[in-house]
Amino acid sequence: MKYPLLVLQIFFSLCFSTTALKVGVTAGPHADIVKKISEVAKKNGLDIEIKEFNDFILPNEALNNNDLDINSYQHEPFLNSQTESRGYKLKVIAKTVVMPLGIYSKKINSLSELSKGAKVAIPNDPTNGGRALKLLSKAGAIEVKDVPIPSVLDITSNPKNLSFIEIESPLLPQSLNDVDAAAINTDWILLGGLDPKSAILQEDKDSPYANVLVVRIGDESKDEIKKFVKFYQSKEIQNFIETTYKGAVIPAW
Repeated sequence: MKYPLLVLQIFFSLCFSTTALKVGVTAGPHADIVKKISEVAKKNGLDIEIKEFNDFILPNEALNNNDLDINSYQHEPFLNSQTESRGYKLKVIAKTVVMPLGIYSKKINSLSELSKGAKVAIPNDPTNGGRALKLLSKAGAIEVKDVPIPSVLDITSNPKNLSFIEIESPLLPQSLNDVDAAAINTDWILLGGLDPKSAILQEDKDSPYANVLVVRIGDESKDEIKKFVKFYQSKEIQNFIETTYKGAVIPAW
């Protein structure tokens, strides 16, 4: 039996077509890095569809709901907090980059210049808020309880009676006009057009908050997932990160 050419074309396209790997990222460096990876992947037979988000909550929700295959934007303490509170079945499969959290200000040049009652903005999500408090504690501005993720309620010493204001991370760069200092992740600093090197205090390269690649439990053995990890942790992408961000974003593998 002979089939029209069009029918045969449709048959073969259905049998042999490939679906793009859906990767969720937040705007800024995470998105830019995955865009570079998509160029490398395409040359090696893997198509990537990038879905960009402007908050920290939706990428995990989308992954858990099968709207993504993998996401790249968060550190493991944040993921653990999300899975515990929301019941997500997600898993870390690889490290990506460290984006040091820093303390920034348009009014002072060092923490010692903070006045009594100064306003300090910190991220309103528990893990990054706790991360900010730990950084300030390490610098001696405050003291906090020895707990994995401290909150403002865990502050045990606050000599200057600093007032902490919890703000959504994407809005923190804008808050610099209204507060004395703010704790801001590097990706939001770059998106805000600010210089990460202008931080008056910053985590070092040994920060425990390395960002990670996350998939649904059970998907870690898929070939396209393994290929994506390989492309991400390649020398070509390492060189791209180091050349593009000049130390503001640090490869963590």
